[in-house]
Formats: sequence, C-alpha cells, structure tokens
Amino acid sequence: MNTTEAVSGSFFDAWRAQVRMHRHVALGLLVAVLAVAWLLLSSGLEAFSDKNRIYVGYAALGGVAGFGATALGALLAAGLRSISDRVQDSMLGFAAGMMLAASSFSLILPGLDSARTLLGSGPAAALTVAIGLGLGVLLMLGLDYFTPHAHESSGPHGPPGSDRVGGVWLFVLAIILHNLPEGMAIGVSFANGDMTVGLPLTTAIALQDIPEGLAVALALRAIGVSPLRSILIAIGSGLMEPVGALVGVGIASGFPIAYPVSLGLAAGAMIFVVSHEVIPETHRNGHQTVATVGLMAGFAVMMFLDTALG
Repeated sequence: MNTTEAVSGSFFDAWRAQVRMHRHVALGLLVAVLAVAWLLLSSGLEAFSDKNRIYVGYAALGGVAGFGATALGALLAAGLRSISDRVQDSMLGFAAGMMLAASSFSLILPGLDSARTLLGSGPAAALTVAIGLGLGVLLMLGLDYFTPHAHESSGPHGPPGSDRVGGVWLFVLAIILHNLPEGMAIGVSFANGDMTVGLPLTTAIALQDIPEGLAVALALRAIGVSPLRSILIAIGSGLMEPVGALVGVGIASGFPIAYPVSLGLAAGAMIFVVSHEVIPETHRNGHQTVATVGLMAGFAVMMFLDTALG
C-alpha cells in the first residue's frame, strides 16, 4: 500500500469515527441541509421563471468569475517554482480580510435592510438574519466535523510522509469546501438583481480567489504532484463557485423572507470558514503578524470596493 492509499484509507476511518462520536453535530448538519433544501425546492422554480431568469444569469456569471479567478491563480503557479510560507500566509490573510468585510458589508447589512423593510421592526430583522447566520454555521460546522483534519489523517505509526501529504490534501479540501459558501454568497447577492450588493461582493470574492488558486497549486507541487496535475486540481477546486452561485440564487429568489435569511446563511458560512480554516492556516507557520496585516489590508480594500461600487 502506497502513501496516498494509506492516507485515503485513514480519511474514511476518521470520517466514520467522527460520525459515531458527534451525533448531535450530525443532527445540526441535517437541520441546515433540510433548511437549504426546503428553500431551494420552494424557491427554485421561481428563481428560474422568466421574471427572475436575468438574475440567474448574473449569478452564473458571478460564479464563473470566481472560477476564472481561481484558474488564473492556478496558472500563475506555472511561472513560479515556489513562494515563501510568509508570502503565502500574507496572501491568505488578505483573502480572509476581504471575506470578512464582504460578509459584513455585502451580506449582513443588506440582509438587515431587507428584513427591516419586510417586517417593519429592527429586532425582528436582526433575528431573521441571525437565524440565517445560525444555519450557515450549522452547515459548515457539520461539514467541518465530518471532514478529517491534518492531525487525524495520520498518526505516529503512519507511513513516512503521510503527515505532510495528508495535511496538504486537507488544506486543498478546505479550500474546495469554502468555495461553496463563496459561490452561494455570489448567487444570493444577485437574487434581487441589486448590483450594489452583487457587484462589490463578486469583485471581492474573485480577487481573493486568485491567491487561493495559487496557494493550492503550489502546495500540491510541494508534495511531489506534477506541475500540470497541480494546476488542473487547483483549477478544478474553483468549480464549486458556479455551483454554489446557482444554489444561492435558487434559495433566495422565492419567498421575500428567504432573501435576508439566505444572506445571513451565506455570511455565517463565510465567517465560519475564515475563523476556522483560513486564519488558523495563516498562523500555523508563525507568521501571525504579516497574516494579520494582510487581513486588515484585505478588509480595507473590500470596504473601499463596497463604497466605490455600491
């Protein structure tokens, strides 16, 4: 059995162990999935009606923009043998800052405004968006619990190099998973056809997808994956964005209240990913300062984009 096969087998063993150990989390994931499925089924037909078809087109284009930015970052790896961990962590910190700002300015605030218009009450609006936030956290928490992490992928008796191999592949998996809520955020932001919400959010997500595509390709090359295969896998990781965009526009285009709930859901998922996956990855190598500076720079850039484009 080679190293890759051993690591793959350990993934499934760790996944089954997590399911057995965390049934309450599995229940939370089920609730979130059912809520998303209900919104999608109840809103999907409305989303693809003649009235809303143009919004679906905007969402699809936004998802393709995110995919294209990921592909561009992956292609940049063809001209680079490697970049330092310090630079990579600062780039990911920049991406995290943009995601945090996008969640605040392009998802939560428009969600509160929409819910307040519908319900005529500030507290009711806040509760509506908070419910969406909770669903987004439940969704990503469930996916996180049932996705083995680097410390679970191999142990002291694992094959040589499996810690490193497993850690890199799990980093790639984390990027792929968090491309789904990014795509959903793009789709939700276009659900009402409001360019002041959709355009700055899509721009921010596309910009921060470039360093992510580059990071995935370079991380795979570092463990011996061929340059061409590394680039193709990194490009493929961006396919979740157009898929997520269609899901996002589908869940937010039906009942009026579904729009602010879906904005909250997308924000909750993105904030969870930033806090749970991206920031720990940028701090893992001891580059907390440059990563934090990068995060603040990304937040400021997104704040500017939201003001300039919105």
